[in-house]
Amino acid sequence: MAGKSNMELLQRDENRLDRFLAKWWTPAVLSAIGLVTVAHMRYNQGRPLLSGIQTYILTVVGCSVAGYQIHQYRDGVLAERDAVLRNYLERHPEDFPDPERKKFAEILRPWVPIR
Repeated sequence: MAGKSNMELLQRDENRLDRFLAKWWTPAVLSAIGLVTVAHMRYNQGRPLLSGIQTYILTVVGCSVAGYQIHQYRDGVLAERDAVLRNYLERHPEDFPDPERKKFAEILRPWVPIR
């Protein structure tokens, strides 16, 4: 990230591939939470865990759909935020000068080993 302008930091790299896990993480976690919740409710009620298998199926499907919708909503919110920031950078370039490159010697304080 060193040496990149502010506008370059907000641009999406077209060659970047989205990871599989990033897309399906939220639906998978919500499905697991739903599955464990149904099993826990059945256990606390004294019912057999494998009875009412349709409840498990409907819960997993419902939680997966809800997780996917939450993921899509979050992506939309983040894309809108980036668009607003990009627009502000384009309209006010004087507020965001390009960063100057520094060497490590300019950043680090002098160091003398003590023995």
